[in-house]
Amino acid sequence: MGREAGVEDFADFRAPLYEVKANLFKGLAHPVRIRVLELLSAAPEVSVTELLAATGLEATNLSQHLSVLRRYHLVRGERRALQMFYTLAYPQVADLLSVARLLLNDMLNTTREQLESSEKTARASAAADSTR
Repeated sequence: MGREAGVEDFADFRAPLYEVKANLFKGLAHPVRIRVLELLSAAPEVSVTELLAATGLEATNLSQHLSVLRRYHLVRGERRALQMFYTLAYPQVADLLSVARLLLNDMLNTTREQLESSEKTARASAAADSTR
């Protein structure tokens, strides 16, 4: 998976805020990690067993993604007996996912409206051409 950001990337207060934000989004930049965060947003805590069942991933693959999410300070893990449980590190992560969902819905609606308008224009043009 390559080198991922760590504490040092977030602790460099000399870095411009846009770079720090970009590093945060790198932690989010995989569909599996988004899915894991969505699952964690829906419950106070989720066990690795539950995450494996919900994602259908192999344990090693899920472990790599959870490691990235921990490194980016997006989740926290706690071992209890033989089981590992995860929670969101900050409730704002759930808010961020919710805002992203709203943004995507708005973007899709705008695209759909543009396509419908384009189709109406094409039909009207075709109808006008057929009457000539």
